[in-house]
Amino acid sequence: MAHAEQRIKNLLRLSAQQGASDLHLTVSRYPTFRIDGKLVPLTEENILTPEDTREMCDVILTEEKKKIFLKEGQVDFSYNFEDKVRFRVNAFFQQSYVSVAFRLISNDIKTLGELNMPEALYEFTKASQGLVLFVGPTGQGKSTTLAALINEINHTQEKHIITIEDPIEYIYQQDRCLIEQREVYQDSQSFPLALRAIFREDANVILLGEMRDLDTISTALTAAETGHLIFATLHTNDSAQTIDRIVDVFPSHQQNQVRSQLASVLLAVVSQRLLPRIDGGRIPAVEVMIKNHAVENLIRENKAYQIDNVIETGFEEGMVAMDKSLATLVKQGIISLETAKTHAKDAKNFEALVRY
Repeated sequence: MAHAEQRIKNLLRLSAQQGASDLHLTVSRYPTFRIDGKLVPLTEENILTPEDTREMCDVILTEEKKKIFLKEGQVDFSYNFEDKVRFRVNAFFQQSYVSVAFRLISNDIKTLGELNMPEALYEFTKASQGLVLFVGPTGQGKSTTLAALINEINHTQEKHIITIEDPIEYIYQQDRCLIEQREVYQDSQSFPLALRAIFREDANVILLGEMRDLDTISTALTAAETGHLIFATLHTNDSAQTIDRIVDVFPSHQQNQVRSQLASVLLAVVSQRLLPRIDGGRIPAVEVMIKNHAVENLIRENKAYQIDNVIETGFEEGMVAMDKSLATLVKQGIISLETAKTHAKDAKNFEALVRY
């Protein structure tokens, strides 16, 4: 076990030094980093055996997390390595073997400018209430962008901020705000319970790690109606799909009411993708949908599929179309045309934007 402890420490230390976003421990494979979006096996290491992954997992699991792991077959938690680097960790069984995935969480909370995100997003932090959603697949930087917004509020306003996460990712150094961070399954039994409690906790701003189910989504919509500014994430691809996903979670007899409620409280949807830069590293391409009267009416009338047209023509209001964002990055020589094409929503429209 001492050997396993030293080995996991070496791998975590190396992952931070190499700038890896992720570390994967899988039986019959080399320990593997993800660097700039690509998987990089550490071939100088030994191939992992079932004993290796099990023992390294045991090193980082508390007794409580170990019980959950053995009972449910997977467990999420955060791991603070030598008080220098934090990781979001998921341990899971595959083919009866233990696998572990680590996601590095930087101690440094970057600004939107440092993240190459539109600084116009800071306007969302000035709202007194409503719902701002960040969407996209896992690993596209949603949590990092949200941290930038929360930290902006922290440095510029006097607010009570509560985060509800599984697990807690970025740790905020309180400045002008009172910030309290709750970890689901440690500080509360579930997302819905933690979210319902905010009505009695005098919160102004809520960061909701993920809108996972009907109960959480319903409570979030109500909270956004009643004087809270909510930032949350969803694993959807774009603005139109996000609206349909939220509505479809509810029983059919409630969907018209939910459309009306969502049209009222939604402030914006930001979809982002982290793409490999030509010169190394990654950069986000973004779609920004800001609710205006046209968007509000399309949501109420069940015509979310037409929202892309509003985004295309809404640049003066701060909206950004994904194809426009991709074309700009190509024309600036930051990403390759091939990379951009794989993420374009409308191939012909994208090609026209690149040409002109």
